[in-house]
Amino acid sequence: MLLRYFYDESLAQASYLVGCAKTGEALVIDPARDVEPYLAAAKRAGLRITQVTETHIHADFVSGLRELAARTGATMYVSDMGDAAWKYAFADEPNVIPVRDGDRWMVGNIRVEVMHTPGHTPEHIAFMITDTAAADEPIGVFTGDFLFVGDVGRPDLLEAAAGMAGTKEPGARQQFRSVQRFKALPDYLQIWPGHGAGSACGKALGAIPSTTLGYEKRFNPAFRFTDEDAFVRWLLDGQPEPPKYFAQMKRVNKAGPALLSELRRPRHLSLLRIDKLLSAGAQVFDFRDQQAFANAHLPGTISLPASSPAFLNYVGWLVKYDEPVYVIVPTISRLGPILKALRAIGVDDVAGYATAEQVVGITESLPVITAQQLAERLPRNGLVVLDVRNKAEYDALHIQGAKHIPLGYLPDRLGELPRDRDVVVHCATGYRSHIAASLLRRAGFDNVVSMADGAETWSRLLPIERGR
Repeated sequence: MLLRYFYDESLAQASYLVGCAKTGEALVIDPARDVEPYLAAAKRAGLRITQVTETHIHADFVSGLRELAARTGATMYVSDMGDAAWKYAFADEPNVIPVRDGDRWMVGNIRVEVMHTPGHTPEHIAFMITDTAAADEPIGVFTGDFLFVGDVGRPDLLEAAAGMAGTKEPGARQQFRSVQRFKALPDYLQIWPGHGAGSACGKALGAIPSTTLGYEKRFNPAFRFTDEDAFVRWLLDGQPEPPKYFAQMKRVNKAGPALLSELRRPRHLSLLRIDKLLSAGAQVFDFRDQQAFANAHLPGTISLPASSPAFLNYVGWLVKYDEPVYVIVPTISRLGPILKALRAIGVDDVAGYATAEQVVGITESLPVITAQQLAERLPRNGLVVLDVRNKAEYDALHIQGAKHIPLGYLPDRLGELPRDRDVVVHCATGYRSHIAASLLRRAGFDNVVSMADGAETWSRLLPIERGR
């Protein structure tokens, strides 16, 4: 048995290739949309990708299930669990095999057994693996978004992100029963999860790539509960805000994503053309770094510096999927990687692009303020301090009197901010406040400045409140 691990840092997403050295067959689990890494790894190992599967209908990225099957001819195995609302729309295609709890299939000498693990989603399944050439008992389980290192998958996404009211508590109770089922399994089993630290699919995911079930039984708080009601209260408390794009991903992955070969290539556009698009209200994202945007940018563009792995998460919060997207990239060599990242979350209609060289000479700048300068101005009346961090961050520590609107919700709450007063935007590092300031200026707030200093600095220089 061969095992290869793949990790997308921007999405904190893990996927796996399991191969049988004797027969040359391989299975890919939870593939991302960019399938080139799997093809390259299989080729290096002398394997053929004959099968592809996933643990559930993903909410945080576009699945590569159909893409990989189209490229390799692999058979797709998809969950047939859950209710009618969460069945794959393409399950009746010739190369698709729906599977249920207890079903098994072989990848050469490797046995794959399906375990229904509902809770994160109703249709969620895990895959128990046995290398029959070496053992008659399983070696481990690919747990997807059910069991992570130090955490379990959140059950509230269907309600919080997909708008399916009344699903989070039943999901939490299903998750409790899934945990109880795993309590009865042997401690030695290896656990290969679908996400790591930074994913919004849980609230306290560990950063190491794998674990053992015995370790999780001892140290994962989910395994400490024997009372279902107490487990439900714990699991639902303190979950992070789910990005808006999660609802879009659920729809796309259920229906089946478009193949990458079907997507149009963006056209190179003149600055004049982009300026006209901006005047017409088009969404234009500038992926250059913060300083470059602060120095000079096209009025109306939204800054999302692609130098940070977190940029994709904020694209998902702010993009309008039903409208074309136009981009400004740092260099032409960065266009390909940025397109790949955007398509990972289903931003497929990228209609045009410009490069940084075209922005040279533009005089629009983004004002920046330091924490010290803000401290000197705070005693004056009329200044609004806007905190765009998430709720948990704000609850733990915030500037006294600050208005709190998380960055992802800012476009929906512009009416809460005055247009006749100075607004200073801040966050924990200066990254989100920079994005928020560009967004507000696009919306006509010409009195907005971004605070570049992070929490370590502003918490020393400004009056703060701790806790709630």
